[in-house]
Formats: sequence, structure tokens, C-alpha cells
Amino acid sequence: MKGVPLTAYFDAFSGISGDMLVGALADAGADTAAIAQAIASLDINATVSFERVKRGGIGATKFRVHAEDTKKHRHLSHIEKLIGGAHLAEPARRNALAIFRKLGEAEATVHDTSIEKVHFHEVGAADSIADIVGTAVALDLLEVESVVCSPINVGSGTVKTEHGLLPVPAPATARLLNGAPVYARGPEMELATPTGAAVAATLAERFGSLPPMKIHHTGYGAGDRDFPEHANVLRVIVGAPTAADEALAVCVIEANIDDLNPQVLAYASERLLGFGALDVSLEPIVMKKGRPGNLMRVVCKQEHREALVQVIFAETSTLGVRIHTAERRVQARTTQEVETPYGFVRIKVTSEGSYAPEYEDCRKLAEKTGVALKHIIAEANFAWMRRLR
Repeated sequence: MKGVPLTAYFDAFSGISGDMLVGALADAGADTAAIAQAIASLDINATVSFERVKRGGIGATKFRVHAEDTKKHRHLSHIEKLIGGAHLAEPARRNALAIFRKLGEAEATVHDTSIEKVHFHEVGAADSIADIVGTAVALDLLEVESVVCSPINVGSGTVKTEHGLLPVPAPATARLLNGAPVYARGPEMELATPTGAAVAATLAERFGSLPPMKIHHTGYGAGDRDFPEHANVLRVIVGAPTAADEALAVCVIEANIDDLNPQVLAYASERLLGFGALDVSLEPIVMKKGRPGNLMRVVCKQEHREALVQVIFAETSTLGVRIHTAERRVQARTTQEVETPYGFVRIKVTSEGSYAPEYEDCRKLAEKTGVALKHIIAEANFAWMRRLR
């Protein structure tokens, strides 16, 4: 019987890889014997071990796969057959299959071929299959139902592959992380592998800051090397969501505009909201040479940033924008409906008891009845207060 649905936060400050994921989840409490048994049922002639190590002074779990076919190539259909025949709980099987399909789609795009013809090289080997299945099994064992991932440190420099020397992030990794926030810090080497990127791209509901939660478990999965710059670990935090309904890193896009018709600014604001902006505001400012202007400020999710920047350039006269990252917190809220003398109005109610009538409902009733909007809002507030008595 599953308990409270849990969220896992992947803190990828030193990158993300399959072995680091399994190690971190095991360190957070996933049953290592159950993980090993699931991998043994894959029929890939691989055994696994879990070792306690230190990275940068932090105790962590190092997950190792021992197999002979480290360079064996497989097609997606072969891997799907292996996973389909293994002894896995259905959620773990479903996630493992989804991760490999996501990986196959990325490889097919990079190599300009079909997903059916893709040869999985490094990620088709036994150790990578064990990493992905082990991750899926561990998440199921911990009863994790949602995943959030931090911005990912991908590393820099080059990486040696079967296709030769390639820049970091490798082509498949870059494709998998398309739209995700990434950065490079630390030693010149690959920190985010295609396997780790595929897990994050498939399972993460979003990328950003740590969501509000009551922490149940924390685990550290060790990478192969010990860096002097930082602890080479992936941290996983598992917990139950708390009252805040939304907590995410957002982008704030700003532009100073002093030569545009206010009607065009209003239209641009509507367009930005239509393209996914969370909020758009215009603030009067005094610019250089004493000219009056407007500060346009757009708040958006990370994945909508580039599209909204293009809307700003297309619909306004600005030649440049400023972008910075902020954190957004929104209280959990529900919607209730009350009846007023003029019709029904929805009331937004937060977990702390604050409330507000839905503006659009009140506006429509005002237009329909000819009653002043302020009176409609007052009646909605009165109806809600009467219900609370």
C-alpha cells in the first residue's frame, strides 16, 4: 500500500549520470537487494554492487555494474524486449521503457536516421541498461510519483566516444536537454551523460529550484572521480509536497522602451500572455535625456524564455532585453462557487484562508446586467463571507 505521494528532487550541481542516480536513490533508502534482483532478471549477464565512498568529504554511495559486454551495441527493440521480460513492477518497467525511447529519439535526430535503426553504443551496453532500469526500480521502491530536477551542470571540454572526440555536452545530451536550464562549472570533462540526461528529460516534470516539501530522505550518489573544486556527487532529496502549490525558478525579462505607442505596448502585453508569460507589467520610468518611457517586465517559466524574447523583439521597438532568474512561490488554492443576486461567481481560496472573487466572472456579470463592477465584486465577497458563518 503506497503512502503519501512523494517527490524526488535531483540536485545536479556536479552533473547527472545513471550510476550517480542509482547510487543516490540507494543512499536515500531504496532497497539495494531489490535493485540488484531486478537488474539480474534483465538477462544481460551483469551483476551490481554498492560501495560507501567519500567525494569532497561527503559520504556517498557508488553504484557499480560488473559486466563483460561494455561495448555491445543494441537496437531499441532488443532493449525493449529485455526490459519487457524482466521481473519489474509495472511503474518501473514503464519508466525504463520511456527513458530508452526518449534516448532513441535523441540519437535518431543526431544521426539523421529512424528510431528503429538507431544503434545504441555506450548506452546500449549492459552498464547503461542497468543504470536506467536501476533508477526506475529505485524510484518505485521509494514510492516517488513526481520528479523535479535542478539546472544541470553539464561540464565542458571534450569527451571521447565511439564517434571520436566530441564537445561537451555530447550531441545526444544536448538534444535531450533542449529547453532545460544548463551551465558549465568545474573541471573540463563530461559531467552530464546521455543516460543521466535521458532520465531527467523523461521523468522531470520541470527544471528549477527545490520544491516546497517535508523532507523524508536525502541521498548522495558518487561519480567516478574526486574533484578538488566540489564534491562530485548527485544529491537526491525525497519528500512530501507541502502547502505551496507552485515553487519554481522563473525568468524575469525586462526592456526599457521610450519610443512606442501605448496601444502597441498593450497589444504586445496581450501577445506575451498568449505565449505563456506568467505575468506582464508596464512601469512608467524616466530614461536618459529625461525622456519618459516604460519598463516592460515579463515573468515566465524557463522553457518559455526564448519564445517570449522573440515576441518582445517582434512586437516592440526595443533593441535589447535583460534576463535574470528569480524564484516564484504560489500558495495552494481551490476554487469555490457562490451565488449572488446577479449570478454565480467563482471564489479563489488559498490554503491560508485568503480569498478573492474571480475577476472575469464579475466582469461578465457586470456587462450582462449593467450593474457596476464594484457592486458585483462586493456581492461576491458578501456571499462568501455568509457561507463561512
